[in-house]
Amino acid sequence: PRSIISVLTADDCHFKNLLDDCVKELGCEAPELLSVSDVEDQDWVRITQAQFQPSHVSPRLWIVPSWSEPLWPTLEVRLDPGVAFGTGSHPTTRLCLNWLDENIKSADAFLISGRGTGILAIGAKKLGAAEVCGTDIDPQAVEAARDNAVRNDVEAQFWLPADMPAAILIVVANILANPLKLLAPALLGRVAAHGALV
Repeated sequence: PRSIISVLTADDCHFKNLLDDCVKELGCEAPELLSVSDVEDQDWVRITQAQFQPSHVSPRLWIVPSWSEPLWPTLEVRLDPGVAFGTGSHPTTRLCLNWLDENIKSADAFLISGRGTGILAIGAKKLGAAEVCGTDIDPQAVEAARDNAVRNDVEAQFWLPADMPAAILIVVANILANPLKLLAPALLGRVAAHGALV
């Protein structure tokens, strides 16, 4: 029944006038103005970067943002937070990375479905998978994954669903439950004989 909206504006904005214009344009009741205050100028880039430190995500693998020093001699995925899901902080991503760490064999070929930044595909390649590819319905996510693979110096292919290969030994799907249920037949259709769906 009650919504509170916070708005950031430039210093020279006359907020009360802006609010009056919005109310007039929308033809709605004027909201209660709770407070107006100045925000101190800060190094927002540094503050944002401080929230994302190197993260130990599996026995052998670390996720390290580009502004952090390498954690030699660890296996690391260099990854910055961005528009796509997959910084390594979500429990399902960590569970998948741990499964990959424990189960990858050098001859394995993987298809990662719903891979966002490409973190699982890049992680699989770093952990020793022979062949890795990924798919996502979001073209921005596909592009982000390709960029991150280049940044991490790994060979991985990323496609939209219509372009992905027919059969892969192991398919890893880290997506929400309802889409996973809907996509289960299509995902199982991509699993090669004697393969696995994770």
